[in-house]
Amino acid sequence: MKRIGLSVLALLMLVTLQATAACQWPAWEQFKKDYVSEQGRVIDPSDARKITTSEGQSYALFFALAANDRETFASLFNWTQNNLAEGDLKAHLPAWLWGKKGDDDWKVLDTNSASDSDIWIAWSLLEAGRLWKMPQYSETGKALLSRIAKEEVVKVPGLGSMLLPGKVGFVDEAGWRFNPSYLPVQLAAYFSRYGEPWKAIQATNLRLLLETAPKGYSPNWVRFDNKKGWQLKQDKTLLGSYDAIRVYLWVGMLNEADPQKARLLKKFAPMAAQTTKAGVVPEKVEIASGKTEGDGPVGFSAALLPFLQNRDAQAVQRQRIADHFPGNDAYYSYVLTLFGQGWDQHRFRFTARGELLPDWGQECVSSH
Repeated sequence: MKRIGLSVLALLMLVTLQATAACQWPAWEQFKKDYVSEQGRVIDPSDARKITTSEGQSYALFFALAANDRETFASLFNWTQNNLAEGDLKAHLPAWLWGKKGDDDWKVLDTNSASDSDIWIAWSLLEAGRLWKMPQYSETGKALLSRIAKEEVVKVPGLGSMLLPGKVGFVDEAGWRFNPSYLPVQLAAYFSRYGEPWKAIQATNLRLLLETAPKGYSPNWVRFDNKKGWQLKQDKTLLGSYDAIRVYLWVGMLNEADPQKARLLKKFAPMAAQTTKAGVVPEKVEIASGKTEGDGPVGFSAALLPFLQNRDAQAVQRQRIADHFPGNDAYYSYVLTLFGQGWDQHRFRFTARGELLPDWGQECVSSH
């Protein structure tokens, strides 16, 4: 009897261990092995300088939070603060680019900021503070958000308060440059609880999305002229591609109760129709004409999983991801895949107010 009892106990332990392993997020675990150093630095190996961007740090913070990976979150946060923000994220916006300069000289390569990264870092810290009950994260997130408002927000006549893409380089005497993918609608909704300028930015950000896609495709970059408004007719020079793909991803991940979701899905319906028809996401789109060119990388397929409303169309992209999952040399495709496939596997959701709904207690889900 004892021998049988021990065998049953051993079997139960084995099953428990297997279940625990299966409940992890395998794609995130692999990303950490391929792209994240022990110190908490996300490395893009496609650049000879072995660069780290504030974008990479910000996305990894989100994935660590969604995965309930406190240890990795802490190392990412500490590395970001110490190396990109002069040791204090409350006092400094993070520099956007860090890497190797010269033989063995590792440092900030460009001190300018990138507001898309800054807002994801602020949001991730605020949500980590709330979900893990760690006020130190909340305090840093709130201070960083205030700094973003001071250094990266501008009032544009005819629009109102707008989030600039970075501290410097996006304003001249004749107008402003913006990136529609930089502020996800759910994050704009989340920040509105902090009053101005965020309440105003929630409305102007929506205008940015809706008014700069004349054929239903979002541009990577767009200019607002102080006399003529949006500059959308530069023919082939205005493209939607590697930046703009995130617009569809963010829209697709909106909560069904968000009052803007249906409106935005309708606005960008041509992207869904084109992808469904061709079976693959276009790499580039001319904004003025709607003409598409090339096939986007596999990360584009993942980015559209939340956005596509047709199940058959989703299944086609799901299969493409399974057949061509990003390797250890495709940083951007991989992060898009973690977002899109992670959402598709119900590993996280956003509330209508932009909070994270992690699925930390979920039963194991199989990878598609």
